[in-house]
Amino acid sequence: MGPLSARLLMQRGRPKSDRLGKIRSLDLSGLKLLSEHLDPKLLSRLTQLQELDLSNNQLETLPANLGLSHLRVLRCANNQLGDVTALCQFPQLEELSLEGNPFLTVSDNLKVSFLLPKLRKVNGKDASSTSSQVENLNRELTSRVTAHWEKFKAALSPGEEAEKAQADFVKSAVRDIRYGPESLSEFTQWRVRMISEELVASGGAQVREADVPERPPEAPAAQEPRARPVAVKRPDEVSLNPSPNKRVCTSSSVCVEGSAPGSDGSRPALDLEPLHFLQCHSKNNSPQDLETQLWACAFEPAWEEGHAGATSQTVATCGGEAVCVIDCQTGIVLHKYKAPGEEFFSVAWTALTVVTQAGHKKRWSVLAAAGLRGLVRLLHVQAGFCCGVIRAHKKAIATLCFSPTHETHLFTASYDKRIILWDLGVPNHDYEFQASQLLTLDTASIPLRLCPVASCPDAYLLAGCEGGCCCWDVRLDQPQKRRVCEVEFVFSEDSEAAGRRVDGLAFVNEDVVASKGSGLGTICLWSWSRTWGARGKQSPLAVAVLARLQWSPTRLAYLSLSTCPDEGIVLCGDEEGNVWLYDVRDLLSQQAPLPAAPQAPTQILKWPQPWALGQMVTKTMVNTVAANRTFTYLTALTDSNIVAIWKRQ
Repeated sequence: MGPLSARLLMQRGRPKSDRLGKIRSLDLSGLKLLSEHLDPKLLSRLTQLQELDLSNNQLETLPANLGLSHLRVLRCANNQLGDVTALCQFPQLEELSLEGNPFLTVSDNLKVSFLLPKLRKVNGKDASSTSSQVENLNRELTSRVTAHWEKFKAALSPGEEAEKAQADFVKSAVRDIRYGPESLSEFTQWRVRMISEELVASGGAQVREADVPERPPEAPAAQEPRARPVAVKRPDEVSLNPSPNKRVCTSSSVCVEGSAPGSDGSRPALDLEPLHFLQCHSKNNSPQDLETQLWACAFEPAWEEGHAGATSQTVATCGGEAVCVIDCQTGIVLHKYKAPGEEFFSVAWTALTVVTQAGHKKRWSVLAAAGLRGLVRLLHVQAGFCCGVIRAHKKAIATLCFSPTHETHLFTASYDKRIILWDLGVPNHDYEFQASQLLTLDTASIPLRLCPVASCPDAYLLAGCEGGCCCWDVRLDQPQKRRVCEVEFVFSEDSEAAGRRVDGLAFVNEDVVASKGSGLGTICLWSWSRTWGARGKQSPLAVAVLARLQWSPTRLAYLSLSTCPDEGIVLCGDEEGNVWLYDVRDLLSQQAPLPAAPQAPTQILKWPQPWALGQMVTKTMVNTVAANRTFTYLTALTDSNIVAIWKRQ
């Protein structure tokens, strides 16, 4: 498509007219328009335009001077937009569509609400809840910038140049003021800069908190019910987006069992505070639904991997027909994806680098989700749509796992007793994937957990299966594309223990593996290097046990363990609603032989039961538990349709 012409505008405009100034509605969708095709001189002649459709084009930005001051409806779905600040030129805008713009984030949604005070609908949904969130954020940020200004003024030397001092203040405010979840950091820094510059321009006068103009009253509108969180908050915690559907538990106390530090030099108990209990997977958002099973959770990888202190506080959970993406600090469900008829069993994250049509590199997170139907759905979380489906297996998929070294390599493990390694490839400009199958690994029993070997993830893959623990060679330079198990591991010389289900598997560090299920009431810590070094001497291969951790004596299966390698933490739920935490750093650093008796947990987390959820829940089983990279947030899923979130103090 070339530059726009007056003739084309009159052809696509309504009502039909030979004068651009009389057109009130204009459809420019599906023309493959680029940003430079939007000629401000031409479009500014549309002096009465109220509705503009620019969807299904290739726009990366909107020109800042289009002159459409009367515009009330704007549709920009399915473009390449990466910034929304140019929307401020449409102060009368009431309806906006931005769906299918993969590079827009939660922060951009907040910017839209701030910039367009008359906005009533965004992507077909009521905009009032986002407006409330923006007003609360704006109020808090204004207060913090003002306090920062007072401290900054007090530290100034008498002879310091005023202009330089003001510039330094703006920089320091943007650098130092933090508030809200990491997912909103772009918005908060943007607003902090604006508030700081306004404060400086006013000569230090008090900044008005009412920066966001009040919205006109809105008629009640029918809308889809929001997920109903059941939250426990500290008394002094301010909710960024309080919901009328939010119901509070009768008690916020958490019973923490564990020994305090004593003369034996033991570490102090980990101080964890309950933040939220969310019922966000219920059928039809009904609080009476306590039957939907939750199966897996996974934290989004940090954007600045390797950066000191970088971590993610965003977790994905799956269960029933839904996948939810939750901000752990606020308890807000940022995104919710539903697939009617599906039951999701597993989720896994990766971060891909794509190149736009303009040649710009973009980094964005992709969430893989799979379950009962044997399909892998690749979800673009920020944009909120499914950008690819892999028909991976004919039977249900039990678990997923991305390679830690190849961002496009995905392992899928199925009830058809096969593990397949896929290469998703880099998506094209329409965000479509062309996945290819690299390897097929045959298993003797159903694979339940997958774990690339930490010290050589491109060479070997561990799997916990119904019939034990197995290992495969997954090196792609080998000719065979279909492979059988290379080594089977046993955890005891007891013949009755051989072939037992392994339903928990994770690396604690580069060498130590934690596994569960092979021995009743214990979690086993064993050395990969020492075990692998002995291969060839015996078959199956006995693991080199380093220690055993005391766990629940239950015979119930599929209670998955997790680890936080940076912190040396092992985590596992149980059938009574507890979370068992083990700090194993001291245990693994001991040189002397460890005692034969299983080591007790560092502590056990409990939370209030029965819960006030509209009906009494007398028993809760923690299916799976996970911590983020720095063990700042802990998430647990239960069989009573509850997501529980704690924060480390």
